[in-house]
Amino acid sequence: MKKVITYGTYDLLHVGHINLLRRARELGDYLIVVLSSDEFNALKHKTAYHCYEDRKIILEAIKYVDEVIPEYTWEQKIKDVQDNQVDVFVMGDDWKGQFDFLKDYCEVVYLPRTEGISTTKIKNDLHLGKQ
Repeated sequence: MKKVITYGTYDLLHVGHINLLRRARELGDYLIVVLSSDEFNALKHKTAYHCYEDRKIILEAIKYVDEVIPEYTWEQKIKDVQDNQVDVFVMGDDWKGQFDFLKDYCEVVYLPRTEGISTTKIKNDLHLGKQ
């Protein structure tokens, strides 16, 4: 079985997220999504609209996702890849080059983003997080 792993916050789920998850799953037989915990988002000075538990439930309902596990630190990626016997690490191409250190452990793939949509755009359009 070929295992694929990807990371993200997956807040305010949109077609860009679904496209990434679908394309990631097409690279293997089993997709693990490592979901940023609320505590990790706080360390990144990032606030999700939905709490971790709700984002996890939403991701688990998507047919491309086989497993959801929490992300607590930037440094856990090598351990996640090793512990889960991952063959392919996938991220959006806005992160291109940032995770090349994982090439010693698995294949690293950067997928193109879906044009015209992002969680930041949705938040800006809805004026979320602005006073």
